[in-house]
Amino acid sequence: MTTGIVVKSVGSRYRVLTTTGDTIDCVLRGKLRVKGIDTTNPVAVGDNVLFELSDDRKYGLITEVLERRNYILRKSSNLSKQSQIIAANLDQALLVVTVILPKTQVEFIDRFLATAEAYRIPAVIIFNKTDLYGPEEAETMEELISMYERVGYRCLRLSLRNGSGVPGLISLMKGKVSLISGNSGVGKSTLLNILNPELKLRTEEISDYHKQGKHITTFPEMHPLPFGGFAVDTPGIRGFGVVDMERNEIYHFFPEIFRAAEGCRFYNCLHLDEPGCAVRQAVEEGEINWLRYRSYISILNDENTKYR
Repeated sequence: MTTGIVVKSVGSRYRVLTTTGDTIDCVLRGKLRVKGIDTTNPVAVGDNVLFELSDDRKYGLITEVLERRNYILRKSSNLSKQSQIIAANLDQALLVVTVILPKTQVEFIDRFLATAEAYRIPAVIIFNKTDLYGPEEAETMEELISMYERVGYRCLRLSLRNGSGVPGLISLMKGKVSLISGNSGVGKSTLLNILNPELKLRTEEISDYHKQGKHITTFPEMHPLPFGGFAVDTPGIRGFGVVDMERNEIYHFFPEIFRAAEGCRFYNCLHLDEPGCAVRQAVEEGEINWLRYRSYISILNDENTKYR
């Protein structure tokens, strides 16, 4: 029996990196399923697995998925009642966003951050394409950075064209397993090519008509980094539906709302129109940004909207 880590997932086939640095393509043995999680993919990138070689030694048979330290889910795009594990055993989640070309919606950012909070994965927001921003876009970016840093999230400014911010990002990622996520077109593949020039990942320009990115990455894949650590590349996400959240606990995953909720009159307050709601008061007084509160209400109402 051999131990390895899943570095690529393509349908029902998995590429596994062994402790000796070799890679082998594997399939699941029999009806292997991970207990306690109903997902479209029983094995995910980042999983530590046990496998054995087939009789002809041409491929491996995964026999067990070892216990996960953490994982992050999203709703399956095709099967809304099921969920998909994006990646497992992460040190951090890096969300790449852009103010223009394409514009990343605040609701999308907040749904991602809430999901990372729910699975106890530290999240960092990377504002890319800063070299394209005029005064208005730069002001919008700084307002968003101020809002998120006030909540407690780390934010980085990045330009892949002139290299601004790249050294700080490398320092942040060194020796860690980092999920890189975001809408299509925000520059994830270009970023990975800069972090590891040997990858030579394909990139394309933004669609002129829709001002949105084209899907380049098709399947999740974990790439080694020359300075140590791994980057998990994910397909561009157009919609991000949160899962595994009870309605009365969603506010737990908005740190500033959770802190303010201690002052609510009722312990089961949903922070809608209940009397004595400290959260609503904090929104009215500007202590909680109304954009964040709007995102909370969106998740609470489960609008199931695709934020593009």
